[in-house]
Amino acid sequence: MEIEKTENLLMNDLVSFIEDGKKQLAYAANATLTITYWKIGNRINKDVLENQRAEYGKQIVVSVARQLTAQYGKSFEEKSLRRMMQFALVFNDEQIVATLWRQLSWSHFKVLIPIKDELQLNFYTQMCRIEG
Repeated sequence: MEIEKTENLLMNDLVSFIEDGKKQLAYAANATLTITYWKIGNRINKDVLENQRAEYGKQIVVSVARQLTAQYGKSFEEKSLRRMMQFALVFNDEQIVATLWRQLSWSHFKVLIPIKDELQLNFYTQMCRIEG
């Protein structure tokens, strides 16, 4: 009976360690993904805006998307790169993003990016942080 109780306690602890580790891994992966997407969007924006030509910007995004998609998969298609560019424009300070990704996932950011009204954006960002 005592052995069974000890084994159950051990199993509970081990399961808890594994589940905590999985959560930490998911958190770290999301944080890395989010800041990587922001950096990609920011870098493309700098290149496109520096040249200040719409046609150049359109061509470069299409070209880069093709190359990245071939190398890294669908996450880097043109539509995704444009979302990353919007992300870097809407959340234009890396420090703000670094603070927010601790509590918001990339999925949260994708919902927040299209919000144009700054007051609404701040409100919903705060709501996500509370619930996140």
